[in-house]
Amino acid sequence: MKHMIFKTDNDWTGLITRLTIGLVMFPHGAQKVFGWFDGPGFSKEMGFFTETLHLPWLIALLVIIIEFFGAVSLIIGFASRLWSMAVVMLFIGIIFTEHLQNGFFMNWFGSQKGEGYEYHLLIIGLSIATFINGSGKFSIDKQITT
Repeated sequence: MKHMIFKTDNDWTGLITRLTIGLVMFPHGAQKVFGWFDGPGFSKEMGFFTETLHLPWLIALLVIIIEFFGAVSLIIGFASRLWSMAVVMLFIGIIFTEHLQNGFFMNWFGSQKGEGYEYHLLIIGLSIATFINGSGKFSIDKQITT
């Protein structure tokens, strides 16, 4: 099992896909955990997820864990296959609970009630590529498997 999760080639593709996902997700996770980047912080975010969105507390906690610790793990290249699948599941959930009703396109011109899901599909695609390819160059996974 260890071999499957950490296996990676020493290529640029894994590096580029995992850094893209991790660097885009990190600020969102940091907003939720620490309140950085004008975010609410952990307690307020948990309250929003459980009281406003009516998510079970465990799901709310998993969202925060994936967005923060998943992002950090992807940036450093640790267990990227595992974290990328967690991101896929997270973003499928986000699409179906919050964005599907708004259509495909992002709300570039403020003419929709909310954001569409095109951004989410990009994250899902990058995450699937990371799952298939692994962490790539300059990753902890590469160090583990050598």
